[in-house]
Amino acid sequence: MPETRTSDKTNDKISVTDLNAYYGNAHVLKNITVSFPGNAVSAVIGPSGCGKSTFIRTLNRMNDTIPGFRVSGQVTIDGEDIYAPGTDVVSLRKRVGMVFQRPNPFPMSIFDNVAYGPRLHGIRKRRELADIVEKSLQAAGLWDEVKDRLSYSALGLSGGQQQRLCIARCLAVEPEIILMDEPASALDPSATARLEDLIDSLKSWYTIIIVTHNMQQAARVSDLTAFFLNGELVEFGPTQRIFTRPSDRRTEDYITGRFG
Repeated sequence: MPETRTSDKTNDKISVTDLNAYYGNAHVLKNITVSFPGNAVSAVIGPSGCGKSTFIRTLNRMNDTIPGFRVSGQVTIDGEDIYAPGTDVVSLRKRVGMVFQRPNPFPMSIFDNVAYGPRLHGIRKRRELADIVEKSLQAAGLWDEVKDRLSYSALGLSGGQQQRLCIARCLAVEPEIILMDEPASALDPSATARLEDLIDSLKSWYTIIIVTHNMQQAARVSDLTAFFLNGELVEFGPTQRIFTRPSDRRTEDYITGRFG
C-alpha cells in the first residue's frame, strides 16, 4: 500500500467539464460537468441505460476501443487533460485502475494474477514481485486466506475472493484512482459486506468511484453521490444530503422507487 495521501477536499482529483459522449449517432452523455475530490468514495447511481458505466469508462479511456465512440469536452486528472493529443493511455490506465462487474481473474495462479501488472511494467525480480503480491493481497483483505496457496489457480477461489483478487491485481500497479463498475452485483450478501468494508478502508489511499444499482450500498459506502438520468447528471453532492434532502424532484422520485 502506498504512503497515505492526505485528504484535502478542497482539491479536486478529477474534473470533468462539458463532457459529451456518443456511440455513433447516439448521444449517451450530455454536457457533464462534475469534480471528484481525492481520498473519497463517490457513488454513481441511476436507472439502467442512463450512462453510468459509459461515464466512468471515460475516466480511463476504456471506451476508446469501441467502434464509433467519440467524446467532446475535457477530463482532467490533477489538472492534466487525459484526452489531450499524445496522452499515453497505458500510463493513464496504470494511474486509473478498474474493477469490473463480474470477477475476471486470469487463468493462472493467484501469485501470477497479482504480479501480472508489475511484470507488464518491467518488474522482474522475484523478491520484489513477492513483496508487491503480499502487500496487494493484504490491502485487498485476502492475504490470510490465500498465503499458503499462491501457486494454486485463481479460478478455484470463491466469487467474493476472486473479486478481492481483482482488486489486489488493480492495487499492484499502484493506481491513484480506482473505478468500480457494480463490483458487488455478482456476490452474495456476506461477500458484499466484506467488499464494502474493503472499499471503506481503501479510501484513505485512493480516490474511488463506484457505479452501483444498489442505492442502499451507495448510502453505506460513499461520501458523495452522483445521480444520472438519460445521459445527464441531475445532481451531485454529499451522499447524506442526496438521500435525505435531494434538490431535484427526479432524484427524489428515483431514490423513493417511483421509477427505475
